[in-house]
Amino acid sequence: MYTLYVIPGSHACGAAMLMLEHKQVSYRRVEVITLTHPLVVRLRGFDAGGERRVAGGRRPRPLRAGDRYGTVPALAVDGQRVSTNRQIARFLDDRYPEPSLFPADPGQRRAVEEAERWANDTLQMAARRIALAWAARDPLAMSRATADGRMGYLLYQRALTRRLIIPLIGRFVFAVDRADPDLLTGLPSMLDRIDAWIADGVLGGEQLNAADFMVAPSLALILYRPDVVALFEGRPARELVDRLLPEPA
Repeated sequence: MYTLYVIPGSHACGAAMLMLEHKQVSYRRVEVITLTHPLVVRLRGFDAGGERRVAGGRRPRPLRAGDRYGTVPALAVDGQRVSTNRQIARFLDDRYPEPSLFPADPGQRRAVEEAERWANDTLQMAARRIALAWAARDPLAMSRATADGRMGYLLYQRALTRRLIIPLIGRFVFAVDRADPDLLTGLPSMLDRIDAWIADGVLGGEQLNAADFMVAPSLALILYRPDVVALFEGRPARELVDRLLPEPA
């Protein structure tokens, strides 16, 4: 039995869950309290997988600590420990070749890996900071809107905890405050890039791939914000996230 350590509502952890489900691999999900997760997974034998994250051109001390100690998603099986989605994707493909997370054709694989790398290095942090800037600006509305959604409740089940703690995570871990316009300015171009990859068949094809599973949860996180939903209307990017992570009934 695989064990996947996650924090609730995390878009990074959502990607790992989608890959495991794609492979039809049974797993046990262990939810770790947000902010304790670097230490918890380190105590269980994981490392941070070599990540070196930058938030708004900065590396605040709590972010550096997370990169040093450990991260989620973290996958354990048969005494092995695998951290980060890029490593999890390749580990799963080695163990379960079909259905593959990467195309067999070398050129197509390079294109998927480029999209996967961008989703990991750029989109994932942008989505996190867009959501956290909203939390810093309007904690009460954020707390109410994130009680449920495409990835369940975000980070903490209790509304009061979300309202008090999530804005602090934004400010002190991911270097956001209330600079919404600055963060949102780049969103249309990111959506354009995703739409272009879909048009080219890199994303959103009949056979889903690792990049699809990286992109969709980040878009799902952004879509918790009601004020950005209109930017997604009519876009293939919206269709991709609806396909993989539909709105709860």
